[in-house]
Amino acid sequence: MELLNFMTGEWIGTSTIYENGKVTKQGSAYQHISYDLEKSILVIKLNSEFLQLHTIIYYDEKDNTYYYYPFSKRGVRKYPAAYEDGKLIVNSSETNRFIFGRTKEGGFREYGEKLVDGKWVKYFEDNFKNTQ
Repeated sequence: MELLNFMTGEWIGTSTIYENGKVTKQGSAYQHISYDLEKSILVIKLNSEFLQLHTIIYYDEKDNTYYYYPFSKRGVRKYPAAYEDGKLIVNSSETNRFIFGRTKEGGFREYGEKLVDGKWVKYFEDNFKNTQ
C-alpha cells in the first residue's frame, strides 16, 4: 500500500468529460484520500459536479493484486488494479480502464480510457492540486 502514498491528501481541481476528443462538460471536483485500518486500505472520497464516489483500494497479498471498490448510490463493484510505472491502473473491463498518477507539477490526476478500434481514447480526466 505504501506505493500509493502519492494519492493521499486533500485535492481540489477540475473534472472534464470528453466525447469524440472534444470537451463536453467541465466542473469542479474535490477528493479526500487517506489510509485507514492501519494503512491496510486507501479510502477515496470524490465529490464532483458529475459524480460522487466513496472508493476503497485494498492490496491482496495472496494474489499480488490491488482491488478497487467504488461505492455509489447504485451500489458497489470490484475491479482488479496494478501499480505500474508510478501509476495505479484499474481495469474495469477489457475495454475500459482508470489511471491514477502524479503530475509533473506535484498534483494528482485520474483519467479514464476506452478501447476504441484498437486505441485507448480518453473519456474523462480529473486534475487536482493539493490543498495543504
